[in-house]
Formats: sequence, structure tokens, C-alpha cells
Amino acid sequence: MFFMPRSKQMILAQKSSRLTKKTLRWLIVISTIPLFGFVTAFGIAPNYPVLEDFEVEEITRDLLIPGTQFSAQPNQSFWRQESIQRGDTIATILNRLDVNKEDTSAFLSAARDSRAMRQLRPDRTVYAQTTAAGELLMLKYFFGSEELFLMEKTDQEFKMSEQVIKFDAQVQMKSGVVKNSLFGATDRSDIPNNVAMQLTEIFASDIDFYRDLRKGDHFTVVYESLQDESGEHAKNGRVLAVEFVNKGESHRAVYFESSNGGGGYYTPEGESLRKAFLMSPLTFSRISSGFTNARFHPVLKEWRAHKGIDYAAPTGTPVKTTAKGVVTFAGTQRGYGKIIIVKHDGKYETAYGHLSRFAKGLKKGSTVAQGDVIGYVGATGMATGPHLHYELRVDGVQRDPSKVILPSAQPIAHNDLQEFQNETKSLAARLDIMRNIHFAALN
Repeated sequence: MFFMPRSKQMILAQKSSRLTKKTLRWLIVISTIPLFGFVTAFGIAPNYPVLEDFEVEEITRDLLIPGTQFSAQPNQSFWRQESIQRGDTIATILNRLDVNKEDTSAFLSAARDSRAMRQLRPDRTVYAQTTAAGELLMLKYFFGSEELFLMEKTDQEFKMSEQVIKFDAQVQMKSGVVKNSLFGATDRSDIPNNVAMQLTEIFASDIDFYRDLRKGDHFTVVYESLQDESGEHAKNGRVLAVEFVNKGESHRAVYFESSNGGGGYYTPEGESLRKAFLMSPLTFSRISSGFTNARFHPVLKEWRAHKGIDYAAPTGTPVKTTAKGVVTFAGTQRGYGKIIIVKHDGKYETAYGHLSRFAKGLKKGSTVAQGDVIGYVGATGMATGPHLHYELRVDGVQRDPSKVILPSAQPIAHNDLQEFQNETKSLAARLDIMRNIHFAALN
């Protein structure tokens, strides 16, 4: 993927019916909103003015079709990026970046004592400047919390540095519409993966993103985009505000850090979105068997009650605890196979069966937070295929999770309410702006 120059305009391209081999008509729509700039995504500076009607000017220009008259010169350089995948080494990443063998060997030699190269984390990004001939000129990787790994070629030699840097936060706004899947929609809207994952986690107690998602659902997200001291994009930060319209119902969340230092997501009215229990122990999965008093058991070949919910998922899929608590059992139990039982506050208990393995270090007595990965999907015990058997127990009795009214977290404290309203008012207004733009685009 190539980095494109930053633009102060929003550009919509439309293919013309008069297509030749060398040229293509594009329709460029330039919005002229005072003090409001569009930078790939919708980026808004703080304290923006109220958005009024804006003029739209249509400009038609001839643009070259890529590949027809353009050919990269061997010494011409490009910025590219590669997402780190599970199991990647820096050598495999350099290979995907088409770095030549000579520079790959020299890079590995220069980086042999690097801390950053031992911390290649999945879903993070490596940025590289290369030539068309495969020469590596520079490579950047932001690791840890605020550290930069930098490798530069100087006088045909690679020089490495690892340093703490300061980030400048900018606000980005993007919207999307679900056609087939949530991540398909976020990809089309150029929303980073870690921002999309935050979205699912924020609404994990309100929306089941497998069962509840519908075609036409739409969303708007406001998030931080962090830049390094040179002004280049470094990484994406926290989601600040988000709206997800699911089946016609609007769900909104804003981030707020209270006076005691704790941060979380709340409705614009100040109600906490953090419920005592998540709706599902798996982010995306299919329910293969629901809670029922009469189900034909696939192994025993007889009708019997099924006092839990089965989630079909590939072996190795991470399983998250649905609420904070203490592990009271982590071992093997008859038909459950490998199972983890967690005791929660009050009368609640959850069980996670048929696991392939437990999370590293997890054992009886371990304290777990809501959303912690405690194990991985498997097919141990009486199971015909990989899936998770999940149970919610109230006073020791299995209950249908979809029918139990569970407690919510505390709302905004009274002494924080005024500051909360002041901080979240502008965030809510930004969501309103993007909603209006979305509806305008549909009409």
C-alpha cells in the first residue's frame, strides 16, 4: 500500500462513459466549509463553528489511468506500509515489502540487538521507504507505548535508533454502512483495524455483532490519530465517540475520564455502557445450539436439556470472560472436556467448556477482568466439532443469558457530571454532523 499526499479537499471519483486507453474523466467534488478540513477522513479541529449549508462545485479533469503512461524509475522512492501478522518476523515483512536480498541481509545484521524487532505485535504497522528497484531507504516501527524504531540508510550503511517520542493527537471522523459484514464496512471506509475492534468492544454489552448485525446498519466513529514530531502518521489512538445504528436503533458512546482517574464509555446522558456481563464470550461467532429444555444430543443420540449456549468457532479462537471474577476451576470435567468456571460478584457464575487449552498462567484462584482472554475454542469432551459451550449460572442453576436481567455499572458521579457534559457536548455534535452528511448522501 502506498501513502498518498495529504489533501485539504474531499474528492469523490466517478468513472466517465467516455473512457479511452490513456485518459479517464473523474468528477471531483470540492466542499467549501469554512474552518473545516477534510483529510482523507473527516478531520475536525476543536471548537469548530456550527456547520451551515455549503456550496458544491463540480470540476471535470483528465487524469491518467495508472499504468498507461506511468512507469516508476529505479531510483524513485515510495512510502509503503505492512500490517504485522501473527507469526511474522522482520524478514517476512521485508519480503512482502519487496526489499532486495542485499538490503534485507544488511538490515537484519544492523537490527540484531534491537528491542523493537523482538516486539513485533500483530495488527501493528511497519512503514518503509523503498525504491522501485527494491532498495530500502528507511523503516519505521512504533513499538511499546511511545517508542520509535528507526532504521535509515546513510552512505550505503544502515543505522538504527530506538527512541521515546512525543505524539501530537488529531481528531479523525469516519462513517460507514454495513453491506455484508462489519469489517467489510470498516475496510471500505478506511477505518483502521484497531479502531474497528474498539467499536465492537465498546458495544459488546449491547450489540451481538454476529446475530444482531443487519444490512444497512451504519456507524460514525470519532477517534485520535497520533502523529510523530515530523508530522507523519504514527498510530491510531482511542475512540472518543461513536454511534452505531443497529436495526434502526441508535447506540451512542463517548469516552470520559473521571476525577478519580478511571476512564470509560458512557451514553451522552452519563449512563455507563460497561454492563456487568458481556453479551457473548466470543466477538464474532455463530450460535449452533441455544438454551433449551429439549435438544437431540449429537453424541449421546438422545433428547435432553441443553443448559447453555454453543458458539461455533474455529479451534484456537480466543474466549473472553464475560465479567470480572475469580477462577474457581480450570481443568477437565466429563462431557465438558477442558472447562473454566469463574465466580463473579454476588450470585453469578459462568462456565466455558470444550476448550482446546487455557490462557498462559491461568489457574484456580486467578483474578480475571471483563474481556480477558481465558482460553481457546476446542472440541474436548463430548463434542462433534470445535465450539464453545457457555453457561451462566445464578445461585448454581444454569439460566438463559438472553433472559436474565443483569446489573449495570455505576453512571457518572455527581461531582463529575458538569465536566462530563462540557467535554462530551462537542463530541456528540460531531456525531450529529456526520449523521447529517450520511443522510444527505443517501438522498
